[in-house]
Amino acid sequence: MKNSLKIMLLCVLFAACQQKIQPEDLHKINGYWEIEKVVFETGEDKGYQGNTSYDYFKITKNKGIRKKVMPQLDGSFVVNNTFETVAVRYQKNKVYLDYATQYAKWTEELVALSDTELVCKNADQKEYHYKKSGPINLTQNGKETK
Repeated sequence: MKNSLKIMLLCVLFAACQQKIQPEDLHKINGYWEIEKVVFETGEDKGYQGNTSYDYFKITKNKGIRKKVMPQLDGSFVVNNTFETVAVRYQKNKVYLDYATQYAKWTEELVALSDTELVCKNADQKEYHYKKSGPINLTQNGKETK
């Protein structure tokens, strides 16, 4: 009986500590995001180091795009015309990103969003953890890239 109460209390605490994403926080998703790790349903994770591509988001008024970009050493990005459209959906105190391309549609739950962190969960219960990034500049002695 005591163990049941402890487990129930932990579950309530965990649910209460979950970040609630507000519509006014959505602008934080705009920009470049580098994947840090993927956490699987089993709790195992796979870390990523030295990514060759970032995800770029541009969302306004609950609609926008996500595309893959490849950072270059001079601070620029290689981009192409491929992108996914993104629609933001609010349902039952959760935020979802609905993606669509010419070939597929899928949804991810937006689990956490801050100025430096983005966590999304897909239908397979995989959590994708990103960190905010920007241009890399190794060729101009640290001068700011425009």
